[in-house]
Amino acid sequence: MPVASLKRPLAALAALAVVGTLSACSDDEPDRAVDASPADSAESTPPSSPSAGTGVSCDYLPDGTQDGPELPPTEATVSGTVKATLATSAGDLAATLDADAAPCTVGSFVSLAEQGFFDDTPCHRLTTAGIYVLQCGDPTGTGMGGPGYTIPDEVTGEETYPAGTLAMANTGSPNTGGSQFFIVYEDVDGALPPTYTAFGTISAKSLRDVRAVAEDGVEGGGQDGPPATPVEISSVTVR
Repeated sequence: MPVASLKRPLAALAALAVVGTLSACSDDEPDRAVDASPADSAESTPPSSPSAGTGVSCDYLPDGTQDGPELPPTEATVSGTVKATLATSAGDLAATLDADAAPCTVGSFVSLAEQGFFDDTPCHRLTTAGIYVLQCGDPTGTGMGGPGYTIPDEVTGEETYPAGTLAMANTGSPNTGGSQFFIVYEDVDGALPPTYTAFGTISAKSLRDVRAVAEDGVEGGGQDGPPATPVEISSVTVR
């Protein structure tokens, strides 16, 4: 089975490469899912209280593509777990963000959410073969957009991506995540290389909502493209 890739082009770079890979700003292909169990635990496990001043340094680097939102703080501002709600046309998606595992990524996501960056943006890509993801976070809806800066990778090389996983897309190169993220909605063991920062999970109910979108397929009947049932994020709130 081919390695999956989920790419996001940085500026005008191409997004995803081969089916089975995921990249962040310009996504041509999404990641595979593994297990739905994390989603279940995300729904039932109470979050710890986020705390300020974790001491983790985050190198958010402007990428020269645009004047975007303000850069997140250069020191990670949250730790523990953070609850987030993505209000979408497919339902409210309840997420638990893991700031201990990915403090810089979660810090960026929280900063963008608080600035309204995700408001009124589409989930522009759905894949229904090889890897099974719904990709969102591009305000342009083209797979080429981002926040104007990049995020350092937070990976160990042992990542897996079970169903219910939230992870960052990238351009296929190290440290090129931005605002684009993907939701893994089906288990496909070993389909994605451990190069995508996993930063949270969605609840079991939210996973069912995403699967309902996937059941309707891709616009035009393909296996990789805009979802046939459009999904728009109206707002993201964190607490």
